[in-house]
Amino acid sequence: MKKQRKWLVLLPSVRMRKKFTIDCRGYKLRLGEKTCIMAVLNVTPDSFSDGGLFFDLKKAVKRAIDMEKQGADILDIGGESTRPGALAVLSSEQIKRVVPVIKALKERIKIPISIDTSSAMVAKEALKAGAKIVNDITGLRGDVKMAGVAAKYKAGLCIMHIKGAPRNMQDEPRYKDLMKEICDWLKGGINIAKRSGVSENRIIVDPGIGFGKTVKHNLEIIRNLEILNSMGRPVLVGPSRKSFIGKILDLPVDERLSGTIAAVVLAINNGAHIIRAHDVKEVKQASLVADAILGA
Repeated sequence: MKKQRKWLVLLPSVRMRKKFTIDCRGYKLRLGEKTCIMAVLNVTPDSFSDGGLFFDLKKAVKRAIDMEKQGADILDIGGESTRPGALAVLSSEQIKRVVPVIKALKERIKIPISIDTSSAMVAKEALKAGAKIVNDITGLRGDVKMAGVAAKYKAGLCIMHIKGAPRNMQDEPRYKDLMKEICDWLKGGINIAKRSGVSENRIIVDPGIGFGKTVKHNLEIIRNLEILNSMGRPVLVGPSRKSFIGKILDLPVDERLSGTIAAVVLAINNGAHIIRAHDVKEVKQASLVADAILGA
């Protein structure tokens, strides 16, 4: 009986997930009471999963509205592919892609819009157009002006870990202590943000599944998410359709939903506050069941 109680205490679960209220330009994003779904909308011709599908303005707007109806809590819009091997897209081109979509959606959806970019110029124009969150895959290392822009507009800020850049991040990534190095990187990003005037109650952290990680690394991150929770900030995780799932199952990107849901449920169990997903309806349903079982 004692062994059983010890096992139950050590099992990480959503019951231990701390609650946060993230201030996103006045929008209060409440995290921890339930799993939050961040819907992916790539306004790009070449993203790994849905590149080209929503490159047209009308299609992008319709897709965004549909994802809100399916249960999305945040809409994450990106104008630059960050798939392995991808090259950078000029800020001016990103702005042409994302700003019209944000302007078209600002009065048509109620959920906050996040801009997925590592360019301060793109973030600034997106925030001016109505976005409320900045999602920076470089953890504020890609553009020294990014933290200042987030601070000026009082935006929510997602700080992600990445090893290298999209063009080279999968070239045999190595770590001596994976979780420590990720935590140290994220703490560094939090310090950059704070020094630039970003309030702590606006910051979210993301371990960067698939960004400079092997299959083994990605599995270790999901298995040890409770370590990130010890940083005192809400945790965002994006396993959706990622290559580690494809390698485990030997399946192409459009057949990875079941594997994605398995990763999502375990991430929730281990303390994820936000799940970034392409398949909103299915992932939302899985998260509701997971939350109910775990007592969220």
